[in-house]
Amino acid sequence: MKFHTKAVHAGDRKRLGPDTPVTTPIYTAASYLHDSTARLDRIFGHTEHGYAYQRYDNPTNAALEEQITALENGHGTLTCASGMAALQIAVLAACATRPKSVLCAEAIYGATIRMLDSVFAPLGFAVHYVDACDPAAVETAIDQHKPGCVLVETISNPLLRVCDIERLAVLCRKAGAALVVDNTFATPLLMRSLELGAHLVVHSLTKFLAGHGDVLGGAVISDEEHFEPVRQLSRTCGPVLGPFEAYLTMRGIKTFPLRMERQCANARSLAAWLRNHPKVERVFYLDDPAHPDAAVIRRLLPEGLYGAMVSFEIRGAQRDGIFDFLDRLKLVVRATSLGDVHTMVLYPMMSSHREVPPDLRDRMGIRENLVRLSTGIEDMEDVEADLDQALA
Repeated sequence: MKFHTKAVHAGDRKRLGPDTPVTTPIYTAASYLHDSTARLDRIFGHTEHGYAYQRYDNPTNAALEEQITALENGHGTLTCASGMAALQIAVLAACATRPKSVLCAEAIYGATIRMLDSVFAPLGFAVHYVDACDPAAVETAIDQHKPGCVLVETISNPLLRVCDIERLAVLCRKAGAALVVDNTFATPLLMRSLELGAHLVVHSLTKFLAGHGDVLGGAVISDEEHFEPVRQLSRTCGPVLGPFEAYLTMRGIKTFPLRMERQCANARSLAAWLRNHPKVERVFYLDDPAHPDAAVIRRLLPEGLYGAMVSFEIRGAQRDGIFDFLDRLKLVVRATSLGDVHTMVLYPMMSSHREVPPDLRDRMGIRENLVRLSTGIEDMEDVEADLDQALA
């Protein structure tokens, strides 16, 4: 099936006796009754598929997991209560039989850095950072630190760097390390990292896939090697997604490709408008021919689809000036998320990268006058008018 068809049909219409619901129902049962104890024993022993307890599996979640697996062309998926829960499971699964060492991209979400430094490091994991867009630097760091896991984003938050996932996958496999990729910004419409050699892919379902600001959730999509470790961790630790959130996400994914295509087009239009605004010093967007990763972008991303995220620096602005700009916005939503149908704005220094050490933030290039936009599906003329009056 083609990508748009998978989004609409994958996972749905499982037969229940003589009748088939056209959309997957919300199964809220915490446990399940079986005709024989022997069958329940087989389900617990994983020799027969079935449902016993919601922490282990749930029919609504299973339908969503099938849908996401189809979109990412993976072996299997685990849905989790949040994107950060999914990321923790992915890193733990990656390092289960490997050295407890993580080599992480410097250009990455602030909460990911906080998780590695405040959760994994105190548990005895060695954590190191590298410029993931420099394959030679990554190769040197892998040789030096011998990581069990290399962790990167397809499109980095918030300055939109794009590392060569295909090249990194070769380096990781050569060294016996697992490559874990956060694909939240790119989505499977723009990039499918498992096809490029990654071992595990993570999404915040809260963002583009669910897409309507009403779900908190995450997903880990795995190759065959890591699928059982991921499921075992889930059965033990229990970071599972609720069935109502699974239903909302599955419904959102049916229109996700249409929304994402519109959002990519809107982002490209908005980036061009911002580049010509006198109050804007610099614009970060993937269609820029001078982008430092332009060659990788041309090779790995579909032509014309450069994502829905746009970051820009306001000329001469400091923290108070950014606050004034944000407070003047009337249409663009000032909220800490992204990927919704409405355009949203975030101040990384205040929120997403607030707790990143200043020296690392400086190396990442996150300045005090930087704001991050997630474009929605509105008419961009209305969004531009709102930004224009707020920048005045």
